[in-house]
Amino acid sequence: MVVLAVGMAAWAVIEALVLDKRLIDPEGSFLGPSYIRLPLLLLGALLLDLLPLTVYNSWKRPREIPSVVRNRLRTHWTKERWTLVALGIISFYVVYVTYRNIKSFLPFVISTKYDRELHLLDHALLFGHDPATLLHSVLGTGIAAYVLSFVYLWFLPMVPLVVTAWVVWARNLSYGYWFVTSQCIAWTLGTISYYALPTLGPGFRYVALYVDLPDTPSKQLMDSLDNTRDYVVTGSLSNAVQSVAGFASLHCGITMLVALMVQYTMRHKWLKIAVWVNFGITAIATLYFGWHYIADDVAGVLIALVSFYVGGLASGQKFERGGLRSHPTTTTSAVPVLKD
Repeated sequence: MVVLAVGMAAWAVIEALVLDKRLIDPEGSFLGPSYIRLPLLLLGALLLDLLPLTVYNSWKRPREIPSVVRNRLRTHWTKERWTLVALGIISFYVVYVTYRNIKSFLPFVISTKYDRELHLLDHALLFGHDPATLLHSVLGTGIAAYVLSFVYLWFLPMVPLVVTAWVVWARNLSYGYWFVTSQCIAWTLGTISYYALPTLGPGFRYVALYVDLPDTPSKQLMDSLDNTRDYVVTGSLSNAVQSVAGFASLHCGITMLVALMVQYTMRHKWLKIAVWVNFGITAIATLYFGWHYIADDVAGVLIALVSFYVGGLASGQKFERGGLRSHPTTTTSAVPVLKD
């Protein structure tokens, strides 16, 4: 994950220099600049663990608070845990910020778009029909639109939350490295896919297919991204990133990656069901609102599978014959070399 963070940062810096653009922190207005935000994120991860636990274990017994905190710091927040949390959050943060910038540079590097080809492929796969038209007919454009919008937008807070949860609470530290490494791989592969097959997405290219939808938060976000893209491309807005790129669907890729991690590393059946349902609804939402073509979702699934497997190998997981189960070969950041 560190190598990917350095590689993505180098890509972004070189591309910015070549294009004579400046790198922008896409979340720069939130909690200040990066040198302030990163320490706050690390402190936030610590407090996210300590505060609920301390309140629970010392409820109505305030004198026990110091002992509860000391015990948690001694038993859970070891040097290995701090290393995982710091490296994990910083590496992911660098990959995500550079991903946003590299994605924003795309219109200045490649003007060709393959929306027509992927749109025709959708028609071929569905015997002349558009995915959006079929979904609007089957699901309707009322309550379903708002439910799908909520699930689709849940992705935005979900990503940092699940990264933080895995590095803070993974009982096996190698699972934390597995999760963050896989995340970094997925966002990197997604960035590469935008340049390999650049598209806008059906909702931006074929607007007429979506005029029957209500004014959901998802539609409002799409309109905002479309306006921002126009401003950035024309040069009338220089302190923002444009975030329009279709291929591949990282909404599908990341939600499936989370589902795979839960499936392989956790025992709670209800949670496994929840994450797979979240993936399925998210995939439907990408087509329903016109964020992606069918090929985009398929590419996102492939990215999830590759990232999950490669991230597992890199973090010391050993997949058993048939790939149906895996087990860690280490409980620390060390990755042993095993002989079969």
